[in-house]
Amino acid sequence: MASSYDLVIIGGGSGGLAAAQRAAEYGARVLTIESGRLGGTCVNVGCVPKKIMWNAAQIAHALHDAPEYGFDVTAPAVDWPMLKAKRDAYILRLNGIYESNLARRGAELLRGHARVLACDQVEVNGQLIHADKLLIATGGRPVRPDIPGAALGIDSDGFFELPEQPRRVAVVGSGYIAVELAGTFAALGSQVTMLLRRDGLLRDFDRMLGDASLDALKVAGATVLTQAQPASLERGADGRIAVQLADGRRVSDLEALVWAVGRAPVTDYIAPAVGLLLDDKGYIVTNALQETTVPGMYAIGDVTGRAALTPVAIAAGRRLADRLYGGMADRKLNYEDIPTVVFGHPPIGTVGLSEEAARARYGDEIEVFTTGFVPLYNAMTEAKPKTRMKLVTHGVERRILGVHIIGPGADEMLQGFAVALRMGATKRDFDDTVAIHPTSAEELVTMRQSPVPQGPIPESNALGAGTCST
Repeated sequence: MASSYDLVIIGGGSGGLAAAQRAAEYGARVLTIESGRLGGTCVNVGCVPKKIMWNAAQIAHALHDAPEYGFDVTAPAVDWPMLKAKRDAYILRLNGIYESNLARRGAELLRGHARVLACDQVEVNGQLIHADKLLIATGGRPVRPDIPGAALGIDSDGFFELPEQPRRVAVVGSGYIAVELAGTFAALGSQVTMLLRRDGLLRDFDRMLGDASLDALKVAGATVLTQAQPASLERGADGRIAVQLADGRRVSDLEALVWAVGRAPVTDYIAPAVGLLLDDKGYIVTNALQETTVPGMYAIGDVTGRAALTPVAIAAGRRLADRLYGGMADRKLNYEDIPTVVFGHPPIGTVGLSEEAARARYGDEIEVFTTGFVPLYNAMTEAKPKTRMKLVTHGVERRILGVHIIGPGADEMLQGFAVALRMGATKRDFDDTVAIHPTSAEELVTMRQSPVPQGPIPESNALGAGTCST
């Protein structure tokens, strides 16, 4: 391998790989340094294996509902070891595909732990490498609280290492990772206890989504403890885990506890002498062009603390390569109106401003439209969960600022509506779009109730997706 490159990338996750491949396509000499499995968090301990587990949970739901559709089915317990083995084999194949993609584009890969010594100098395995430009794309790692016995729990990475399904499990946290893992455990038959530091879930999302998600978890059988701050963990003689809460409450007889209390950026390999500016949480400070405070050094993805999502890291990496090596001087990522999905049960799709954020920005110029209905699927089931939707609009033209959905299919229907929002669609544009019937998505273009600026969210007068109405 060479000792000098146009672009050296530290981190072989989604963002780093995207930047490497795009830069190499433009003819740049590119080196990617990675000490672990290619694909980063998303491929190995995030999006991809999580979605496989979510799919398994969805099948469990379908098996539960099958008798109400006339099928003589008794839902068996999931074969967790078999599912894990197949999932892990699939991930291993993806690791190999990523390595082949780099090679096919002429980008080099070096295995090892990097140390950044200067803005243009990296040391790996005792070798000094010169970088004309250096890109930091090392992402983040899950954190655990500093309390006695914290190591008895596992983090979200450890969830994918579980050899057997825990029958009694606690999930600590209130963000999207906690919601996703708790929902999967519950759907697959585990007894779940959620420990929330405050009173609700998904505080960074529209309140409707957090409230509805909390209700859904309770209906699924999860026990939810609020104002629950773990003070210590201990393991009993029977091998079970007990959690002592700060207020004196105690949760015991657990086979596993999962910490889902946040992630921290990975920057400890960068020498202080480099002079890289970090914010108060340790994230690398970047401008709109992904430039750090050190000339010639760039950063993308979760390590920057800006919209920690795989597609965001990929988009930022590709746009950076376009600008540096593709002659697109103004190419950069717009971090506004980024759609995202929480793979809970049911899933959540959201893009744009929450009602709370919109009101803080625009005050009384905001109008909100909501609907709630039982999907047609559940017309045949005893359970009657409600899908909920909200449109947040602004001004006389009622330009759409936010689209928020929780219910079956929310994950798939959001993408197209995200395009409409970015194009500046108005409520009138939605109203003038012919509905696709019978679907849940049609409710987004048929909302007719009066806006409700505050107070409880009313249910729509509509009879629900799949019901013919005028």
